[in-house]
Amino acid sequence: MAEKRSFSNLKAGKEVPGGDIRTGRQLRGAVLKEALVRELEDFFGSDARRIAHAKKVMEFSEKMLKRERADYTIVIPAAILHDVGIKPAEEKYGSAGGQLQEKEGPAVARKILRKIGMKKDRIGEICRIIASHHSPGEVNTVNFRVLYDADWLVNFGGEFKGLRRTERERLINRIFLTETGRLIASVLYLKPVLKKRRV
Repeated sequence: MAEKRSFSNLKAGKEVPGGDIRTGRQLRGAVLKEALVRELEDFFGSDARRIAHAKKVMEFSEKMLKRERADYTIVIPAAILHDVGIKPAEEKYGSAGGQLQEKEGPAVARKILRKIGMKKDRIGEICRIIASHHSPGEVNTVNFRVLYDADWLVNFGGEFKGLRRTERERLINRIFLTETGRLIASVLYLKPVLKKRRV
């Protein structure tokens, strides 16, 4: 029977079958991401919207990590798990408000991160980010800023639909905490709207 691919197996130095030719660091990152996405899907079950949102935040985080000097093993788990507080908040309080997500999310994230074998110090930082992901300033690290901006890259269009370009530009400069986040947001949300010509 083939050994299951897991972050714990790689961390323990066990070989993972499959003939993957990526470097050890790339493979560990990919296995970490796969393990967390699997846990996220198990946690949210049929809630496809929450799962899709987390995956989009993860994708933007990965793009930002190419330019920002942040830690993949902190940012990607935080991106995948940042909204896990929604489910217990809705169950306990009937609301998924940002402060309630921040209150309930770290305990869920900690349990998942322990399950996959994440180191205690990394779990602490990831949980601090999750506990503040709607509250900039409480945590002021590049890892937090990347996650915060990635979440806003996903949410910005829905939050500020219908605003004029100048107002969106002002908001991008005020909301986003990294140069990379502002750049991506500008490309996504400030592109000119082309009017269709009548024939």
